[in-house]
Amino acid sequence: MIFKKLKEAGILGINRRVGEYILPYNPRRYYPDVDNKIKTFHLAEKFNISQPKIFTTIETTGELRFLHKKIHNLQEFVIKPNRGAMGNGILLIHSANWPQELNSSKRKDFDKIVSFETSRGSMNLKDLTYYISDILSGMYSLNGQPDQVILQEKLGIHPTLIPYAYKGIPDVRVIVFRGYPVMAMIRLPTSQSKGRANLHQGAVGCGLNIKDGTICGATWQNSWIHHHPDTKNSFSNLQIPHWHEVLELSSRCYKLTNMGYIGVDLVLDEQKGPLLLEINARPGLSIQIANKTGLEPRLKFVKSLPEDFSPREKVELIKRHSLFS
Repeated sequence: MIFKKLKEAGILGINRRVGEYILPYNPRRYYPDVDNKIKTFHLAEKFNISQPKIFTTIETTGELRFLHKKIHNLQEFVIKPNRGAMGNGILLIHSANWPQELNSSKRKDFDKIVSFETSRGSMNLKDLTYYISDILSGMYSLNGQPDQVILQEKLGIHPTLIPYAYKGIPDVRVIVFRGYPVMAMIRLPTSQSKGRANLHQGAVGCGLNIKDGTICGATWQNSWIHHHPDTKNSFSNLQIPHWHEVLELSSRCYKLTNMGYIGVDLVLDEQKGPLLLEINARPGLSIQIANKTGLEPRLKFVKSLPEDFSPREKVELIKRHSLFS
């Protein structure tokens, strides 16, 4: 009975997602471009897609001897694994305390006197070096293989979203099929998720109306909710800013990846608006729960639409159709 109800609701399951959408529409030769955040960053640059800056990258443990020189001019930044997943391994540096004369001290002196306020508490340079070494060893990579480290710009949360986030920055996930945005949600950090916008770690998942970016459902800990569990603010008052730009940026990622079925993750920065975080070639299906509806009817509809429309035309077409309200 439950499977019948799921089918009637148009819920897309794992097997059909893989067999009907990922395998036919996502050629294997393009996976390295989206599984590698550094490659994705450079591709997005070529397509003039807005994204956070990368200050530097670290590829070998030998580079850690000069870590203090790589980051001495940075006061706040983000450390993340190149091939990480589900937000694992990301460390936020909120502030740094550097000595005045960088060249007057040896590296061992910096280990003692440099300190950082991070999302995991206070750390010194030695702590930070060990943490980066763990990332390089593959502790957070998708397949456990040796990884690279990205030191990236730390973003500011958009004022509209501040009442709905606990010590972190929300992100928006948009499912894009053949360049058409078909479903979206925003993931809101909580105290349980420790400020991370990750559903598996306890963030809130809110379904978004494709037409206007308003909330159409919110789920947390397997329950429907109407208020943020920490801030207590009602989701009925939330509308995602820059919504058309969010959808158009997501649509543009279709040509960037050469993949037909992708999940596009974005953040809304206070100053810069929508920015691309990463692209997922195997987007999860929990977005359907947050939206209280299934992907299948929307995906079937998009199969009948022209592929050569511009991103703007695709977004406008989708926003006008009753399936997406």
